Amino acid sequence: MKIGVMGAGAIGSFVGARLALGGAHVSFVGRARGLAEAQAHGMRLVDLEGPSVTLAPLRIDYSVDMASLAQSEVVLCAVKSGSTTEAGRALAGVLADGALVVSLQNGVRNADLLRAQMPKQRVLGGIVTFNVVAGENGTFRRATTGPLIFESSEDPRLVALAELLEEAGFDVELAKDIRAQQWSKLVINLSNAIGALSGVPTRQVLFESAYRRILRAVVGEAVAVLRAAKIPMERVGPLPVSAFPRVLGLPTSLFRVVARAQLRVDPEARSSMWQDLDRRRTTEIEELNGEIVKLAATSGVTAPINQRLVELVHQAERAGHGSPNLSAAALWARLSPRTG
Repeated sequence: MKIGVMGAGAIGSFVGARLALGGAHVSFVGRARGLAEAQAHGMRLVDLEGPSVTLAPLRIDYSVDMASLAQSEVVLCAVKSGSTTEAGRALAGVLADGALVVSLQNGVRNADLLRAQMPKQRVLGGIVTFNVVAGENGTFRRATTGPLIFESSEDPRLVALAELLEEAGFDVELAKDIRAQQWSKLVINLSNAIGALSGVPTRQVLFESAYRRILRAVVGEAVAVLRAAKIPMERVGPLPVSAFPRVLGLPTSLFRVVARAQLRVDPEARSSMWQDLDRRRTTEIEELNGEIVKLAATSGVTAPINQRLVELVHQAERAGHGSPNLSAAALWARLSPRTG
């Protein structure tokens, strides 16, 4: 089975390279910078749960030309959410009718956006619950634990893909209600904005009480909005997402114990939104915190904390200097006028 990766960034490269190391036929499409690094250094994968491995340059089929995916039977779409419509339109022009496309993107709308552009292909939703940090010289570090979750289907290509991914070392789950899973994962991803604006690693956002206070306010507001909208929340890990605000309010010593059961976090783990600001790229703030704001507006409630985070991230994007590196006190001060 020929597999394509559309969007060879952190997630696309890590997942695709793992598949290639397992013997799968994988073609990558990405940026010119990624091509140069792959040709010079290969793809070095550093895993939180195992030794590092490298996919050698000669084994990498990498291009900046979408046409290189024309023969792919399955395509993993891992582009940033803002590029989804453009990517779907381009893929529709090169893939065979009936080709399977699986979204490996943040947010809740990307599979629908792809379907709108690709009526002759089959599109399934997917969720990547772990974080990957892109480093220099073709290094990709998986920095948190978690499974890959796919929209359930009897399509034999999805079954084959899941088997290949499991053989490559991933935990794979199939979800009948992918939408509920996507909203639950979105709530978890709301920490991205805090990491982006503070510039601190994910562990610090979670385990420093001053930052966790902010995260609790952000997540608590989002859970209230989902309840108002009558959107069900699923488990993403051992704990139900609806319990997160209460858990985030625990003293740090107790929180560490509970968090250890939920996931493991590499000290180098960073928000993907921080990486976007650092590289002067448009973030996914509208597809994350912005979705909570939009859902609140259609559900008769408000989401002032998430709204303010959206505004602050857009300010950082326009400034073009990377993260503003706000301390917990400074970030809370910018949010507190809206929270009372």
